[in-house]
Amino acid sequence: MNAARRRADATENRARIIEVARAVIARSDEVKLNAIAKEAGVGQGTLYRHFPTREALFAEVYAYDVDELVAAAPALLTEYEPLAALRLWFDRVADYARVKRDVFAAVEAGVQRDLAAHSHGPIGDALTALLVAGKADGTIRPDVDARDVILLIGYLSRLDEAEWDARARHLLGLVVDGLRRRD
Repeated sequence: MNAARRRADATENRARIIEVARAVIARSDEVKLNAIAKEAGVGQGTLYRHFPTREALFAEVYAYDVDELVAAAPALLTEYEPLAALRLWFDRVADYARVKRDVFAAVEAGVQRDLAAHSHGPIGDALTALLVAGKADGTIRPDVDARDVILLIGYLSRLDEAEWDARARHLLGLVVDGLRRRD
């Protein structure tokens, strides 16, 4: 096997491990690395070569979700009016917040601070882009900024798993309604 193919295999393995870990974190309270390796179709050595600790894997899952969430904002703005784009982005925020909560529950406090620091800037920037577009077309109130919205949606971290499906998106809808410009 040539070097380029080995690198491609390693890249594919890494992506598959992250994808499986994200799914396992979302569906289970107990996350076992050997189960992730098995479901991803890789050996434990491969998993540990990419992610030497549980925290390293969880941090990568979290960073991947942040990157997806941030990339979604401009993509949604190209397809939808700003208020609709914000509402659809909030649907993604709900999915992200569920994984974030589960990841934060599984890692040490020090790692949590690093993960939070990684997300606030890019997520704030993505949210700002959505808000600016909505203000420009007159659908979003002029007196709100990304920090206001981040503080408002912080409640997602307080929802119990039992009430998540019934409340998360409903409450995000209320936030969108509150951001709507009223003349």
